[in-house]
Amino acid sequence: MSRSFSTSLEIQADVWTENQFTGERIKCNNAIYTFVALDEWETNEGTGDLRDGRRKVRFEGAVRRRQLRLILAGKMKPEEASELKALFA
Repeated sequence: MSRSFSTSLEIQADVWTENQFTGERIKCNNAIYTFVALDEWETNEGTGDLRDGRRKVRFEGAVRRRQLRLILAGKMKPEEASELKALFA
């Protein structure tokens, strides 16, 4: 898990292939998924934050990726994306 928000969380998955004869591993794909966590009443109590070790970079970038997805989907105005704007300030 990269980061959780109030009603969603972001997960990064890495896919590797391994040669069964040599044991060599090669990364062949990766993806970032956003899941919306809803209960039977379509509400969420939150899932907490993950801020430790090597996942910190993913955690910090999650807000920018989320803002970009919302802008591209037409659900957020570019001027409202404070984290993305901070990259260019």
